[in-house]
Amino acid sequence: MTRDLSPFELAPLVQRELPSAAVSPTTPALMVEPGSLLAVARLLQESPTLKLDYLVSVTGVDYLDYLEVVYHLASIALNHRVVLKVQLPRGDKPTVPSLTSLWRGADLQEREVYDLMGVYFEGHPNLKRVFLWEGFVGHPLRKDFLY
Repeated sequence: MTRDLSPFELAPLVQRELPSAAVSPTTPALMVEPGSLLAVARLLQESPTLKLDYLVSVTGVDYLDYLEVVYHLASIALNHRVVLKVQLPRGDKPTVPSLTSLWRGADLQEREVYDLMGVYFEGHPNLKRVFLWEGFVGHPLRKDFLY
């Protein structure tokens, strides 16, 4: 059975390896500041004790006051998983770094979150709509979307 890694056991490891990374453990996820996301994700992927080598999913959530991007990561070799979350302020262009340089599987999932939620993934190699046509106004999964 796959074991969920506790954010409370991950946070000290991340803070020891990346002292400038802004992370905080919450239940059941490790909350990461947008500016630290790429470094933290790389650490989780490359750490020999974690080997989080598989990006399971990238999703977006609208909480009215802020947007959240949620990453589910897993280690195939070590059979454990973790959830990372990034909170973004609402606004015209909420932005988070793309993780396509670490996991190629992030490509289409980040495009989906961009298309339907309006989150921009900085550094994405091909950030364009995947479901809706270019020129469509708005992002239909946002709570403030009016059709």
